[in-house]
Amino acid sequence: MNCFRAMLKIKHLASSSSHFSAFLHSSSAPNVLKTGQVLKLARAFSDSDVVDYSKLSLDGNPLHFEPECARIAGFADRLVPGMLVASLFPRIIAFHFPGAVYVSQTLQFKLPAYIGEEITGQVEATSIRKLKNKYVAKFLTKCFKDDDTVVIDGEATAILPAPA
Repeated sequence: MNCFRAMLKIKHLASSSSHFSAFLHSSSAPNVLKTGQVLKLARAFSDSDVVDYSKLSLDGNPLHFEPECARIAGFADRLVPGMLVASLFPRIIAFHFPGAVYVSQTLQFKLPAYIGEEITGQVEATSIRKLKNKYVAKFLTKCFKDDDTVVIDGEATAILPAPA
């Protein structure tokens, strides 16, 4: 499948998925990235998302499946796996820049995300430099709940195939 078809498929999946509640576009034109630009995606992770993730990752941590175990560990309810929440970051970048190569990511897990909570993933471009016919972009990455409570904090680097 060529990149154009892949991009159309990704955009179709994003628009038809009931799991993604909103995709907030910046005011810039598509596939143009500027330092300081912020891209966001909000979604609530469901029980089936956690089960599917567990099957793929083999993460069978009872904190994700047993409410009593989560409470004993000091949490209000079952947790969404942190890496599943962090998957919002490459999703945001790939949506705007199909064919982007995710090079690195650092993560700090600040607070738990619970099943059913709306989580907003955000990437902010902090630097962009040309590398031959591609661009290397660095991003601050954050996930929020309740609009301003940080759940995950970090940084990412991606190689973008489109003009940045």
